[in-house]
Amino acid sequence: MRFDLVDLQLFIAVADQRSITRGAERSHLALASASARIKGLEDALGVALLKRGRRGVELTSAGESLLDHARLVIHQIDAMRGDLAGFASGVRASVHFLANTSGLSEHLPKALAGFLREHRDVAIDIEERESTDIAAAITAGAADLGFAAEHALPDHIERFAFSEDRLTLVTSRRGPFAGRRAIDFQEAGACDFVGLTSATALQVHISKHAARLGMRPHYRARLRDFDAICQMVAADVGVALVPEAAARRCAKLMPLAMVRLRDSWANRKLVICARSFKTLPRPAKMLVEHLRSAAV
Repeated sequence: MRFDLVDLQLFIAVADQRSITRGAERSHLALASASARIKGLEDALGVALLKRGRRGVELTSAGESLLDHARLVIHQIDAMRGDLAGFASGVRASVHFLANTSGLSEHLPKALAGFLREHRDVAIDIEERESTDIAAAITAGAADLGFAAEHALPDHIERFAFSEDRLTLVTSRRGPFAGRRAIDFQEAGACDFVGLTSATALQVHISKHAARLGMRPHYRARLRDFDAICQMVAADVGVALVPEAAARRCAKLMPLAMVRLRDSWANRKLVICARSFKTLPRPAKMLVEHLRSAAV
């Protein structure tokens, strides 16, 4: 049985869009051609892949299985293209790595810099995502490795512990809660906040838990890094939730007070994860071994 990469890319687009029409547009194909290609796939496999309805299409069980394999195939093809293209630029291989906000800003830079210094022929394509999105991408085979909060990962994803990430409330030394050792997050509901930009993975995580508590925090400012946030807090603009590592680092340089959160969701075990460590491309396996040795 022979598969056409265009057919597989089209099928992924149709599945993502839940529409043959929109999938055809995304794949730059005429609707008639796209319909014929999907029908050809179904005929070749001998099973229905889509349930067609007035509001679009839904995947059958066979369609779900094909989607999983198609994503893996396309990811491997993209990785192959990237690796081969790298020869022209002097970089021979790349690793697609997804990481949450805390990982990118506090936990990974030193370890990744050490790896890249030792392996001049490998590049790391790193992208920020929320932990739940990282889990979905790893499951779908859309990335080699992930750095995520363990609680967001399903059981079938392989992982190993890298570090812990405790969210801490920071306030100015004359601000609210400055004399407290620990609080429940809900106690800070009436405070002004300084936070990350709304699209940042960690900010999405915080906002979700605030909503579950019925809180709507008022943000005086939204910034892109923890140092800038802590500078605002030190100036008494508001309070903020930041990773403990960032809070400790900034508290050495700024007049800040740190207050532990009692909420269980504020304590996160951070892990390196993959669909299967054994089946990773060699550059990704090399990075895994380096990160295992750098784990806290």
